Amino acid sequence: MIVGVLKEPSFESRVSLLAEGAATLTKRKVEVWVESGAGEKAFCPDSEYEKAGAVVRPRTDLLASADLLLSIHFDDIPALLQHKMLVGIYQPLYNPELMSAWGRQHITSFSLDMLPRTTRAQSMDVLSSQANIAGYKAVLTAADLFPRYFPMFMTAAGSIPPAKVLILGAGVAGLQAIATARRLGAVVEVFDTRPAAKEEVMSLGGKFIEVEGAADASAAGGYAVQQSAEFQQRQKEKIAASVGKADIVITTAAIPGRKAPILVTAEMIGAMKRGSVIIDLAAATGGNTELTVDRETVVHGGVTIVGNSSLAAGLPYDASKLYGRNVLNFLQLIIDKEGGIALNFADDLVKGCCITHDGQVVHERVLQMIDHG
Repeated sequence: MIVGVLKEPSFESRVSLLAEGAATLTKRKVEVWVESGAGEKAFCPDSEYEKAGAVVRPRTDLLASADLLLSIHFDDIPALLQHKMLVGIYQPLYNPELMSAWGRQHITSFSLDMLPRTTRAQSMDVLSSQANIAGYKAVLTAADLFPRYFPMFMTAAGSIPPAKVLILGAGVAGLQAIATARRLGAVVEVFDTRPAAKEEVMSLGGKFIEVEGAADASAAGGYAVQQSAEFQQRQKEKIAASVGKADIVITTAAIPGRKAPILVTAEMIGAMKRGSVIIDLAAATGGNTELTVDRETVVHGGVTIVGNSSLAAGLPYDASKLYGRNVLNFLQLIIDKEGGIALNFADDLVKGCCITHDGQVVHERVLQMIDHG
């Protein structure tokens, strides 16, 4: 069997598999082909792949001959591709029409963002591995854009107060953002609809903002859930008060298959101090602010709003390394000891992230999106 590692679109600096990952597959009797230049932005040149036993080929060869293609994004996947297997992060709940097309093209697709959030799946959890990096990078990006210090300084010329950071959402990205902001000396406040997050937030040195009456989010796998109108109003009032005092706001709230909830209104942004910074990690699904534009930086009334759901790509080597390990752990479920494909749909992880197979969409939630589309 041939596994092909595709070069990502121009906006992406990560790669699905570094040379060390390719070496792991070749030891398992899998032939690995890598598109020329696929790892350049992740500081893994073609020569490293060749040392690892992979073959560097042009893209046309991979698309024509590889059995399984690794591609983080779907943007550059040809519309006429047929009878291939794809593994990546395809956000199928937001792209049901594309999934329908892949089904008709007899593509077997596995979208790792759809893996069940179980203990067994943790080693394959691409969302967590990349969110951890994104939370870290969000704080560094904010610190770079912020025109003042993060820590408190006491000097002969006078004292500088610490930056006030507000983090909306205490999932994997939020928790890493708390830890990083605290290490830089900021004062951190955190909002999350899950009361259970309070202990984790406080253990990292953050102050937890409580809003009573939240819907139970314990089964949502770290995502936000729909809340009642009454709760949303109380939430809005609490957040508005905190946003008005904050120098930095980092937003991370996402709901699978739905537009990201608006947590920060234009009015709230208008009340922020000039020079303040907002980093919106939910930009790809609409953003948590009314003024977020995906993959763009907007300045409104002196407040900088960064819409970036791909901040993990800002640390391309480590992001690729962790993503590649997630991929290798998943591939162990579908590659046999002889290096061939062995799909076992009785496995809840294989079934849980398989979107299209045998000429049709097979994932129930994606089918529901198609039916309601």
